[in-house]
Amino acid sequence: MHLHQVAQHATDLDRAARFYGDLLGAQPTARFDPPGLLFFDLDGTRLLLDRAAPTALIYLRVDDVRARVEELRCSGVEITTEPHVIFSDDEGTFGPAGEDEWMAFLRDSEGNEIGLANRQPTAGG
Repeated sequence: MHLHQVAQHATDLDRAARFYGDLLGAQPTARFDPPGLLFFDLDGTRLLLDRAAPTALIYLRVDDVRARVEELRCSGVEITTEPHVIFSDDEGTFGPAGEDEWMAFLRDSEGNEIGLANRQPTAGG
């Protein structure tokens, strides 16, 4: 089984298209308006921005949370939680043992919170 689609609330599809286009570095793959649906492809999983959808908390994997947060901050994106280690995976529960999972959170153009995550070797390890 694979994750097929995630829906996120978006009041203004034009504004959301600009924000997510910049965030994801990709253009929307489809738009149906009406009824107010905007799609992005995330490596085979569809991100649906929908006027009728509830707010969801989505997490996006990035290469480097700290670097990406600084890029986003410079472009005016609101960072709600600074990058930090959320979990040291000493036993390899979610990937290679000896890596830290980093996360940060930001607010999108529609007021939704988004998590950014990546894994890096544990400092000093």
